[in-house]
Amino acid sequence: MSVPVGAWGRDPSGIRDNPLYRWLYDIWFRVEWKGLDHVPRTGGALLVANHAGMMPIDGLIIQYGVEREVGRPVYALAHDGFWRWPYVGESLSRFGGVVAHPENAQRLLRTERRLVAVLPEGAKGPVKPPSEKYRLQRFGRGGFVETAMRAGVPIVPIVLMGTEDATPTAGTLRIFGQQAPITWNALLLGPLLGAFVQLPVKIRGRVLEPATFEEPPDLPEYGRSRVMDEAEGIRARMQQALDEMLAARRSIWTG
Repeated sequence: MSVPVGAWGRDPSGIRDNPLYRWLYDIWFRVEWKGLDHVPRTGGALLVANHAGMMPIDGLIIQYGVEREVGRPVYALAHDGFWRWPYVGESLSRFGGVVAHPENAQRLLRTERRLVAVLPEGAKGPVKPPSEKYRLQRFGRGGFVETAMRAGVPIVPIVLMGTEDATPTAGTLRIFGQQAPITWNALLLGPLLGAFVQLPVKIRGRVLEPATFEEPPDLPEYGRSRVMDEAEGIRARMQQALDEMLAARRSIWTG
């Protein structure tokens, strides 16, 4: 019997009942959370998290963790390039991936009142050098703030500690004008296996107090300085939380 999928192509049981996700979450990474009460139980909200690692385990942990612990599915905005590869886009859709486009974001947040995850560091997070470990990169132009303002929803910052240690960077090199990381996983296991195998580190997540905005939704435009200030304020709060978690951590293996 075929599995029913939603309007976005999401398999309702794709994440929640996936045995690999459950094993990675409970056994391999032993994920623990603080502050999950900050995730809204109703209505739309934009979940904003730090981004690192060669494979997007941060998005997986947020989607699986919030759905299991809070009981609400999370849709993750992803680069449209993934949908240009055979089967890749379809697979992402079945697990809650959605092409990162303003119209998709507004429909999910404002019309359908969903939880939507975005990683504003983008490609800069996974390719930063070892010297920048657990240092949040610039959040672009703050477009995620305007997205939340336009939809009239809060932003819920999430920080993950341990994701950068699952595929630690030994260095970077430039290929065709683009920065590419060299991970210890690839050096030890080879480029193919090392691209997929994650180290069994302890991962902790912390959900921070949501940011809300006084601006009414769906204005013709939002002040650029206001948007940038809010984005930088959220980034600063996330960096402070990461610094606190890093200072309190005893070991990358046990937390």
